Amino acid sequence: MKRIMALTMALLIFLVGCGSSKEGDDEAPQEYTTAYAQEIETLNYLVTASEVEYGLAANLVDTLVDYDRYGVIVPCLATEWKLSDDNLTWTFKIREGVKWVTNEGKEYAEATAQDFVDAMKYILDSKNESQTANVVYGVIKNAEKYYNQEITDFEEVGVKAVDKYTLQYTLEKPTPYFLSMLNYSCFFPVNGKFLAEKGDRFGTDNTNILYNGAYILETFEPQIRRILVKNENYWDKDNIFIANINYIYNKESSTLSPELFLRGEVSYADIPSSALDEWMKDSEKEAQIRPNRTSFFTYFYAFNFDPKFSEEYEPQNWKIAVNNVNFRKSIFHALDRKAAMLTEEPYDPEKRISNTITPKNFVSVDGVDYTQLDGLAEISNTDSFNKDLTLKYKEKAVTELKEAGATLPIKILMPYNTNSTEWANRAQVVEQQLEGLLGKDYIDVIIDPKPPTGFLGEVRRAGKYAILECNWGPDYADPETYTGPFMEEGTYNWPELAEGYKESNGKNKYENMIVAARNEVLDIKKRYTLFAEAESFFIDEAFVIPYAIGGGGYSASKLNPFESPYSPFGVSSLRFKGQKVMEKSMNSEEYDKQLKQWEENRTKALKEAGQ
Repeated sequence: MKRIMALTMALLIFLVGCGSSKEGDDEAPQEYTTAYAQEIETLNYLVTASEVEYGLAANLVDTLVDYDRYGVIVPCLATEWKLSDDNLTWTFKIREGVKWVTNEGKEYAEATAQDFVDAMKYILDSKNESQTANVVYGVIKNAEKYYNQEITDFEEVGVKAVDKYTLQYTLEKPTPYFLSMLNYSCFFPVNGKFLAEKGDRFGTDNTNILYNGAYILETFEPQIRRILVKNENYWDKDNIFIANINYIYNKESSTLSPELFLRGEVSYADIPSSALDEWMKDSEKEAQIRPNRTSFFTYFYAFNFDPKFSEEYEPQNWKIAVNNVNFRKSIFHALDRKAAMLTEEPYDPEKRISNTITPKNFVSVDGVDYTQLDGLAEISNTDSFNKDLTLKYKEKAVTELKEAGATLPIKILMPYNTNSTEWANRAQVVEQQLEGLLGKDYIDVIIDPKPPTGFLGEVRRAGKYAILECNWGPDYADPETYTGPFMEEGTYNWPELAEGYKESNGKNKYENMIVAARNEVLDIKKRYTLFAEAESFFIDEAFVIPYAIGGGGYSASKLNPFESPYSPFGVSSLRFKGQKVMEKSMNSEEYDKQLKQWEENRTKALKEAGQ
């Protein structure tokens, strides 16, 4: 109670009745407030691949294209575009009169085509260590060569400002999904003069970036608060209805937010599964919560092939084990994903469980969903949890591991992020379930709580885990986007180091399969089939254990989820543009009704747009 009161007092210092504005009330400025626990590590949107960070940047900086509430692509900083007959050159007309402003709202410069060139040059400078450079150099002509310093003249890279308001991208090869890539952070613009002035200070705080988007980051106090205010110089300011967005830091926000919502002090709260029964059984509380839409984020348990954790957890012993395919398959078939998902979705776990890395309904070809293509359909339609197969693979693994010099039980270090109550509960469930089925004489699962801030850098990217629950969100509309974590440029589980998969060219089999799929750019059905075969191989060899899709759960929110921009990929769905703060939160009945109408409208809108 003391913690709740302390946060309440802090909020009251500067909040002005965030829940008091009425829906559609253009007279009273609207405010939206939310509590958070994971602090951002940088405001430099040109280097980050973290959703927490580029999700903030999406509200501060605009992209060439955007997506409307139904997922139809619409103009943003580009007013029109065209593709050359050879499918290699895209030309964009840049919106005139768009202003870059400082965090005080003072005009700095006009946004021009050169801003996209300057951003690309920064991203492709390997010294800047952009985590999204690989997305760019996978498609732009000579981008990879420049990044690897095989060429040094940036003029040879396929991006140029033809004139002040004309931008041109030349591709390495035809890329059918290129337009869908353009609302991801690696295609954000930057003012080159400002970037040069700031140097290494760019993105270190809110005074060291410029803004041409819907909001300005007026206040940035790490682990205290950050406040976004409406950009009065924004080119489309008539579609910005929320004047202030307040983020309040509290390391226990995941448990405190529901109570703060009931007190009227925040506008949004996820309802943790541990509290869901209480809310469902209380008519007053139940009327204030609704389901969340599932997303196209994919969740999976990754086996680490490059362990860097401390000696007490026996990294060398783990390395022997993880390189044994029967050991991996014994874990693969032992994981009861439904039992794990009950920690987060106790009322409808099946809607979140996924058997594949690429989610269902992401893309299709000739009316066939990608997950139902040859090679992937059987995996997609079969639950991997199988006790008989688990014990079969365990028996084989025990003999082989002993012959290889491993010591049983195998210690399995499995960290989790303490920001999520559900993740903490799930880690315990998975530990008990795996050890219960496979036996403590075979494995010793060690769960390890880690703080949310810096979790990715200090745990996943540092390789300080044996098995880790990971996630990945799509960057564009093509199955290739879900291969990013697992190729050599990825920082997830380093499968290229797995023993026994090298082929004659020195690359592993999965990488060769992906390269073959990438190279097929004209026959989309063949392209998707090749990706499906590669994904099937990757799952069948148990490099990862597909687990779930994102979203879902329940929340109390004063935002209408069907007003926000919608896109399975990129940053559009993370924008507050077009949204309004409602007088009261939406309930489940209202949600179901509006979801049905939205789905009908989306089908019609996509058809009319030819998408």
